[in-house]
Amino acid sequence: MRSRFVTARNILSRAMAALAATLVVSLLLPAAPASAHGQLATSTPLTGTVVREPLTELALFFTEKPAANAHFAISGPNGSRVDSGWSFGEPKRLDKPVTEYFKVNGVFEPRLYHTGFPAMVTVAHWPAKGRYTASYLSVASDGEAVRGDVTFDYQGPATAAPAGWSPPTAGPEPALLAQAEGEGSANSGASGGPADATAAPSEPAGAADEQRDGGFPAWLVPALIVVVVTAIVLVAARRRPTARGASTPGRRPAGPARRTGSPARKAATPAPRKPGNRAGGPARRGRR
Repeated sequence: MRSRFVTARNILSRAMAALAATLVVSLLLPAAPASAHGQLATSTPLTGTVVREPLTELALFFTEKPAANAHFAISGPNGSRVDSGWSFGEPKRLDKPVTEYFKVNGVFEPRLYHTGFPAMVTVAHWPAKGRYTASYLSVASDGEAVRGDVTFDYQGPATAAPAGWSPPTAGPEPALLAQAEGEGSANSGASGGPADATAAPSEPAGAADEQRDGGFPAWLVPALIVVVVTAIVLVAARRRPTARGASTPGRRPAGPARRTGSPARKAATPAPRKPGNRAGGPARRGRR
């Protein structure tokens, strides 16, 4: 019986460890519906790649047209900027479609986007070899901020800066920052952003706020209940072998309990008679 309880305890221990690992991974990984709309689909060059020729511009492709007041910057190895403005490019079909989630009647539904809308960022010059970072900040049609970086390594020849050019120092516009922080208009079209037919479909009112605030995960409550029940079963499995071993009928009691029968046997054994014992022996016959 003890081996069965040990096996059950091992199985439950492994199940509890697997469940705990699943909970940790689920809490660390972001939920799919939380991805922002109008996200970056691809870029030229791709992040993490090596560039060996001095490109004149970088292309960042988004799932919808960037806002007109979007901000783009390219920083070189020493931190100084080398960008010189940006413009809209011609849309192209993506090699790999991008999935985004929209809330319809309280349920998140995936939508595939096959077209990329580029922002062409001009590169003034390449001062040195090293790591370059292209950063972007925009606002999607649903009011969510679209921000991120594309980092790559440049190993091409150095080029001189154009005559009269100076590194830009201007940051994002205050209106763009207000929209990105949720303080401005809920639709970037109000500030000149994408308002054409190619933009992502609009969502019901308040859908962006509900998607941004996920609240307490509904699956966490039953998962915690399973963990608590498993812990209770493990504790019970550890205590049962000891309790059953002490109360199982048919087993001889161990330890001092075995010695209790020996005095009774000695007491029941008659003592040997000694010769000449008048008290215990038969009465002597008198002489005639």
